[in-house]
Amino acid sequence: MSEELRTALAVALADVRGRDVAPAVRRLIAGYRSTKTPQAPILDDADAVTAYAAYRMPGTYAALREAFAHAGHLEPRTMLDLGGGTGAAAWAAAGAFPSLETLTVTDRSDAALGLGRRLARTSTASVLRSAQWRSQTLGPATVVEPADLVTAAYLLGELDLPSRDRLVRQISRAANAAVVVEPGTPAGYGRVLVARDALIDAGFSVLAPCPHSMGCPLAGGPDWCHFAARLDRSVLHRQAKGAELGYEDEKFAYVVAVRGSAVEPALGRVLRHPVTRKGLVTLTVCTRDHGVVRTPVAKSRPLYRAARNARWGNAWPPAEALP
Repeated sequence: MSEELRTALAVALADVRGRDVAPAVRRLIAGYRSTKTPQAPILDDADAVTAYAAYRMPGTYAALREAFAHAGHLEPRTMLDLGGGTGAAAWAAAGAFPSLETLTVTDRSDAALGLGRRLARTSTASVLRSAQWRSQTLGPATVVEPADLVTAAYLLGELDLPSRDRLVRQISRAANAAVVVEPGTPAGYGRVLVARDALIDAGFSVLAPCPHSMGCPLAGGPDWCHFAARLDRSVLHRQAKGAELGYEDEKFAYVVAVRGSAVEPALGRVLRHPVTRKGLVTLTVCTRDHGVVRTPVAKSRPLYRAARNARWGNAWPPAEALP
């Protein structure tokens, strides 16, 4: 998490004690893990929003930061974040895209928008300080406003299936680039996969994580595509979750897609932690031409050093190794 956001959260939550928000955190965890579509806003009051900011906003920020890092050479001027809550995606985008000039965050929780607005006003980034925070309930009459970049992070799972499909269609009409992020579970991957297919059908090309815009080679099998972003836990974060470790890995599934095919995706993507043995690194790579393949890189090969440095989620081969 950026130091600026870390400081903003620390100041905003200075009077909050972990044991006080722990019950609200447990309720949020149960709500997010439920397979049922919520009938009311999960962030329905100030206590829920405080708990969310303490334990979920850092992980959401970390996932969006990673997704944006693999978004090629996008230079969006305008961004719309749907269901953006306290603004994790907005903070991640402000750091990833210096080109941003205007930023709008929508959510149906006024309490979440209020905290997001207060946090953003502390930023040194003018695009965050001037961001628009709009109350919006997504439904049959929802119209997604045009923007260079439209994001929907951890949102689709809160919608029923018709609303989910309708929203993705709206995004495909409004966005020049779309980013969808969901939890790194089989169900989250499934929702991302449906959104990915819908975007492709609407004329979009996939930038990441896939090296192609064809069918996912993992679809229908026992495995699923997901990644992990490591983040440090604050003292409040640990207390709120009853956790002992000073860090956690936020697991997520995502897709970044652009209208048309202006930007070439990576040749491949590392799908698992590389396995390193003496003189040999074995990568599991989703490739453009051969699906998911195990790629051994011996010490005698030119890419060995790059393989030693490769991480789960990285492009393969790295751009600097290409001719």
